[in-house]
Amino acid sequence: MSRLSFVFRAPLAGLLVLSVLAGCAADPKAATTAPLKGVPPEYQARPDGERVVPAVNPAYLNERNRRRWVEYTGPEGKDTIVIDPYARVLYHVVEPGKAMRFGIAVGKAGKGFSGNAVVGRKEIYPSWQPTARMVRADPALYGPLAGGLKGGLDNPLGARALYLYRNGQDTYYRIHGTMDPSSIGKATSAGCIRLFNQDIIDMFDEAPMGTRVKVRTRAESLELEGPMHELHTGYVVPEAEVELIAADDAAWAAGQITDPAVLEAQQHAAAVASAEARGAAGN
Repeated sequence: MSRLSFVFRAPLAGLLVLSVLAGCAADPKAATTAPLKGVPPEYQARPDGERVVPAVNPAYLNERNRRRWVEYTGPEGKDTIVIDPYARVLYHVVEPGKAMRFGIAVGKAGKGFSGNAVVGRKEIYPSWQPTARMVRADPALYGPLAGGLKGGLDNPLGARALYLYRNGQDTYYRIHGTMDPSSIGKATSAGCIRLFNQDIIDMFDEAPMGTRVKVRTRAESLELEGPMHELHTGYVVPEAEVELIAADDAAWAAGQITDPAVLEAQQHAAAVASAEARGAAGN
């Protein structure tokens, strides 16, 4: 049995929301591997070389975010990664009709590519550098980091990255980890496809060079997943989940959910301050 399969059976480009640079990212030196109550074994803290990947906060492990075995009804065959940026899930098809489903965060670039590709490059704790377009679009945020960031748990690409290629050419589409686990399951302003670090670490080992990847179109998503509804919390659920949607609407009406626009503005302000500090410190 593969390491990834074992973990699954136990009782996966641009900058992410940079608010984590202001303090949400865990200090790997302070992290421990002591079990965290309410966290499944596969999402507990784990040693990773000289680093310790922190446990995932159980508040982020809702039903659609946590990896789980599912019946797979798509046409893709064994050993294929299937990304649905509209339903915000990723499938690793292990045999016909069976797949491991992951929750993902989807940046704007995550909907800019569709069709077939292969894993053409793999990196452990990859470095990251904002594109010239990103710097032009938001110079306050990306300008101080224009020289790039070295790899680490506080890097936007997280613990691992899989780079997709088509016909030998880089598509600039990435599947990678995250320094902001709270973003998984949501749409974000930048980035491609990100997973919890624990998920991308295991998938990295199970996805050799040349692994086939399919990125669905919106039409394919509607056909295979059905219409989705975005909650006020930022997560998506099938429109058939009427009780869940009603509860979300009630919580929003009662003022129990922070306005996403307000939260984004706060995060952006904190991110700019942190980027300036990191830029001044030489990252």
